Amino acid sequence: MSDETLTRKTAGELAELVKTRAASPVEILDAHLSVIARLNPQLNAIVTLAAESAHEAAREAERRVMRGEGLGPLHGLPVGIKDVVETAGIRTTFGSPLYKDHVPNEDAEVVRRLKQAGAIVLAKTNTPEFATGANTVNELFGATRNPWNTELSPAGSSGGSAVAVATGMLPLAHGTDFGGSVRAPAAFCGLVGIRPTPGLTPNHPMPLPWDPGQVHGPLARTAEDAARMLDAMVGFSRISPISVAPPWPSALAAVVASRDAKGLRLAYCPDIAGIGVDTEIDTICRRAAMALGAAGAEVEEIAFDASEGLEPYLTWRGVWMVGQQFLRLDRLEEFGANLRDNVKAGLKVTARDLAAAECARQRLFLRFRDLFERYDLLLTPATPIKPFPVSQNFPTEVNGRRLGNYIHWIAGLFLITLMSLPAASVPAGKTKDGLPVGLQIVGARFEEPRILALAKLIQAMQPIGWPPVG
Repeated sequence: MSDETLTRKTAGELAELVKTRAASPVEILDAHLSVIARLNPQLNAIVTLAAESAHEAAREAERRVMRGEGLGPLHGLPVGIKDVVETAGIRTTFGSPLYKDHVPNEDAEVVRRLKQAGAIVLAKTNTPEFATGANTVNELFGATRNPWNTELSPAGSSGGSAVAVATGMLPLAHGTDFGGSVRAPAAFCGLVGIRPTPGLTPNHPMPLPWDPGQVHGPLARTAEDAARMLDAMVGFSRISPISVAPPWPSALAAVVASRDAKGLRLAYCPDIAGIGVDTEIDTICRRAAMALGAAGAEVEEIAFDASEGLEPYLTWRGVWMVGQQFLRLDRLEEFGANLRDNVKAGLKVTARDLAAAECARQRLFLRFRDLFERYDLLLTPATPIKPFPVSQNFPTEVNGRRLGNYIHWIAGLFLITLMSLPAASVPAGKTKDGLPVGLQIVGARFEEPRILALAKLIQAMQPIGWPPVG
């Protein structure tokens, strides 16, 4: 098969080719390396390439196939790992000059699990310094560009992973999500990306092991591929104090079995954060949501106000920033401006501020609890705006209305994080100028299979094709 034929197949199709010996892991790896060589210089999605160790792993994966051994769900598939997560023997910089030559001795738990499922770690993907920022740019490697228009941002902070998958450089990639860092890049790059329920994907060895904010999640071209990768990532772990086992046997099995939306009660809200939404974005997302009525769902547009969580999230995030960087506070002035300013803001948070934030968070959670007693899933635009220029650090307004804070443009995402709820972004269509638009699907805790099953249906109803750079 040609390189393009292989790299345009889904992860599920590639896994089947490996299983049936129609394509070898080495052949699949070389095809993706060819696309990386062609596209990455223009897009800057991958910052460290582990071709030699990946080839060694691919040859071993091929030997296992030939010996007829049991194969994992990701057997022989190359994957990318966001460059804030440790990979044994492969440079991990956290997007920071402070760690430009750092090579860990041990894999993070999520990486170990992906390898156990048969995945081959081929690349580390670009991210802002310590994943702080919704535009994927850092002093060490520069900016990652959006394949739908290279003058635009892929969002962040998992932008490198999103671009690599969207263009066929990789079939799957890993991301982390605290304020929307999987979902925003998925929306801007036309992918499926899911933030799982906290506890399902262990964070070890990241700081703040009791933290329910940052989670690991997959970025994929299809909902089935996202489910396949999610299955490999989740599961109970004794090294995580908040670890839980999923109450479902397989997200992939549920997504594959899903055929329609019969019986689903869906709510569409154009703006849960009260910050506004671009008219074209709302039109595309509303159309995709209402179209689900033809697939058997009951769809209702509602007003739902979660804006009470804006300030509590900033308070919580400030404390989180300090906790993440606590052991490096003596090097604060060596950080880039984004990270440095975020940590300094966190250092100003008082115990009273945090207590007030937690009280507001509880009130808001009860509001969401009541919502999910009436509806199975909430649908809302993943981002209120189209991709912005890559040269712009962050957007400052929506529909001409100035935003109150530099991260308020992703408020519709981070308010879901604040509630410890799972959510995915799925392509809902394209704008008149050909840019993908993401629809966020939010569920109650542990509803990942239902979320991804609906994402699969939306993708079938609203196909967007491949980006022009790919």
